[in-house]
Parts: sequence; structure tokens; C-alpha cells
Amino acid sequence: MTKQPAANNDRHGLGAMSGRGNHAQQAPATDRDDTVQVDVSYGLARRGLPAATSFRRWVAAALAAAGHQGPASVAIRLVDQTEGRALNHDFRGRDYATNVLSFASGLPAGLPAGIAVPLGDIALCAPVIAAEASAQGKRLRDHYAHLSVHGVLHLLGHDHDDDASASAMEALEVTVLTGLGIADPYR
Repeated sequence: MTKQPAANNDRHGLGAMSGRGNHAQQAPATDRDDTVQVDVSYGLARRGLPAATSFRRWVAAALAAAGHQGPASVAIRLVDQTEGRALNHDFRGRDYATNVLSFASGLPAGLPAGIAVPLGDIALCAPVIAAEASAQGKRLRDHYAHLSVHGVLHLLGHDHDDDASASAMEALEVTVLTGLGIADPYR
């Protein structure tokens, strides 16, 4: 997995991402409850991709395991190779599509009580994720769950810049995934 950029929600949010690519934009799928709001948009055909309800479950599990309290919102966009490459180039200076990019909102603490805190945006590159799952012998759905959890943990400030933080982040990922009935992705 690659290091995820932290970004200002106004400048780098899904509004900026949704204009990319030549695919017809489909209406975002939204799944809400009292504590977690997940807005999912698809920049490519939805066939074979997880539903918004799956992403909501994975996001909620990651937030709970990380100890996040209070209402929160996350936007997830599934992108094709072209959009994934452009995002990685624009925000990380790397000219290839990567599996997941996380854009933390960077909002200050102290929002009014009861307001869903917008944690940020996650871009998942469907072709890269499919190729990785196939090459690693993983179920595609499990790989999406893993990368969704990984992206959420980045939004919450977790990183893997050094061995200690990488080990801590991986352990938290494994805990979340085990709770979802998914095997350790690092074995």
C-alpha cells in the first residue's frame, strides 16, 4: 500500500475528483444511519463492485475499532485507471494509478454536537484493486474491505511512515477485518 495524501476537503474533495474521467457520472449512492454517513459514487460501471451498504459496514467497523466517537461522514469514489492515475499524479506526483488514496478533510475540532464530522474522501481504483486481488489470490470483496478500512484509518491520522506506525496500523486493520470475518490480508 502506498502513502496517502492529506488534503483540504474544499480543494481535493470528491467535488474535485468527480469531474475526472470520461465515464458517465452516476448519482451517488448514500447509506446513512445515526452515526456514520457514507456517500459512494462510481466513476465507472458499477457491475461487480461492492454496494454502498458494504462500504458503510466497512467504514463503521474501522471507525469503531479506531475509537472514533460521534457522527461522521466519509465520501468514497470508485474510479477507473485513467482517473486513478490522474489523481495520483495531481496529488502525489506519481504517474500511475494506485489502489487507494485518502484525502483527510483537515477540519478543526469543535464542530457543533450532533453534526456528522466530514472525515474526508477515499478514492478506490477498481482495476488496480481487481488486479491485486487476483495476483494475491484474495477474494475481491475482501480486498475492497481491506482497502476501505485502510483508507479510513488514514483519514483518522494513522500512517505507515515507519516500522512502528506501520505495525500498529496493520494490527488495527487485521482486528477490523477479523471482526468482519475476513482473513489477515498480510499473511
